[in-house]
Amino acid sequence: MTGQSSQMLDPLVVSRLGKLELIARLVVEGFITGLHRSPYHGFSVEFTDHRPYMPGDERKNIDWKLYAKTERYYIKQFEEETNLKAYLLLDTSRSMAFSQQGTLPKDRYAGLLAASLAYLLLRQRDGVSLALYSEQLQRYIPPRARMSQMKVLTGALENLRCEGLTRPLPIFRKLADRIHRRGLIVVLSDLLTAPEDTLRSLKYFAHHKHEVIVFHILDPAELSLPGRGEVIFSDMETKETLQTNTWEIKAAYDSQVERLTRELRMRCRESLIDYQLVSTNTPFDKALFSFLEKRKRLG
Repeated sequence: MTGQSSQMLDPLVVSRLGKLELIARLVVEGFITGLHRSPYHGFSVEFTDHRPYMPGDERKNIDWKLYAKTERYYIKQFEEETNLKAYLLLDTSRSMAFSQQGTLPKDRYAGLLAASLAYLLLRQRDGVSLALYSEQLQRYIPPRARMSQMKVLTGALENLRCEGLTRPLPIFRKLADRIHRRGLIVVLSDLLTAPEDTLRSLKYFAHHKHEVIVFHILDPAELSLPGRGEVIFSDMETKETLQTNTWEIKAAYDSQVERLTRELRMRCRESLIDYQLVSTNTPFDKALFSFLEKRKRLG
């Protein structure tokens, strides 16, 4: 990618471009459509438009009724339908509102990423659903494959509020019961709950034969503790506080985070779940590439 293209996919730059629907279109059309040329063969096709006949075109695609009216040859164009239904599950617990100075809040980054994924899927005529959850299911939008769905999805994403605790298991069980046909589950969360609860909730979808991809979204300060001397930490969900010296705990903290993410990646792989760790300063091309690879395998 060029330096200009990379800058346009920088989260802070992208977040200033306007409304989510515009941002998603710019991200997808500016980079992803050049990278990802829809190699899928679906179950059916839908007529979309005409174009003039060109030498080499198959005669079976000529619109003979239109020829009778115009005495000109036109080819009927079609769009492939993959018939995939994708469910974007976005964590809106209080911890997702965290950010350090100079980075996007995790919920804003997740919203931008979710909007870009939705736009990409809808362009490919896939059905897209959105669920906002914490300890309760705050919002559920059933899947639709029409581009008009984009306005509904981005409206919900622009108005999301971070509240409540991270408790995915009962929510994911309820959602899995609603999804009767095999689909693609995309989870966007900081996964700040007990690792066993995280894995149990993700496996619930995998056991129902869904394809699952997880974007583990963390702030850079959560991935590697900044050394700032004496500080007071406050748990955004439980409101508990802890005063400590970051220099004294930094090595142990960083080691624990590295161990946790390594374990999550390994345990997800064992359950055939795609795990992607991204920070809120990760450019969107890198965050989306793993999704594109997953989508390609499903095609």
